[in-house]
Amino acid sequence: MKAAERKLLELFRVLPEQERATLFQFAEFLASRAAPPQPESLEPRPIPRPDDETVVRAIRRLMETYPMLDRGKLLHETSHYMTQHVIHGRPAPEVIAELEKMFADHFRRLKESGGRQ
Repeated sequence: MKAAERKLLELFRVLPEQERATLFQFAEFLASRAAPPQPESLEPRPIPRPDDETVVRAIRRLMETYPMLDRGKLLHETSHYMTQHVIHGRPAPEVIAELEKMFADHFRRLKESGGRQ
């Protein structure tokens, strides 16, 4: 195990259960954007929204729906919504609705620019 992995494990172990869950959700979010798929076209691939979807799963679904979007440009905004949900207790359905709008807005701007990001 590398030093960074040991340090992360040490930090994880000292956190209370709720903070562990938050750290885990954020790690899942970061992992979901680590290997972006190569876009085949500029058209979204709609994926139905499950009734009991979590914010992390919604971000993954939206990344798959809009693979043509630059994930780096989405990071700040998605992190903001994740923080609103996890830290401030904003309900997941509310946050997911705003995430869907944000992704759609980014896609609309991409199309208007002729596919240049």
